[in-house]
Amino acid sequence: MIDSSSKMAGPFQISSVQASQPPPNAQGMDWHCYTIVQGANKIRGYRQGSYRAVRMAVEEIVAQLNERRMGKRGRVNHVVPTVTKPVES
Repeated sequence: MIDSSSKMAGPFQISSVQASQPPPNAQGMDWHCYTIVQGANKIRGYRQGSYRAVRMAVEEIVAQLNERRMGKRGRVNHVVPTVTKPVES
C-alpha cells in the first residue's frame, strides 16, 4: 500500500534488476529480481526472461505507476465512426 504522502515522495524509479534464483514455488531458468522505489515505498518482484526483456518490462511498470501517481487515467481508445460520402454515378 502506498501512503498518502506518496505524491510528495517523488516519482517511482528502478532501484535494481538482478539475476536471481526462481521465487518460491516457481521453476525454470533466467529469473530476475527487481526493486522499484519511491521515497520510503519499495516494490520487489520477480520476472522470468533475459535481463533486457525484464528491464524493459520493469521500465513499463514504472512508467505506468508514475502515470497513475500523476492522476492520469488509463489509455482509452475511442471509436470514431467513419463518414463515407455516397458514390455519385
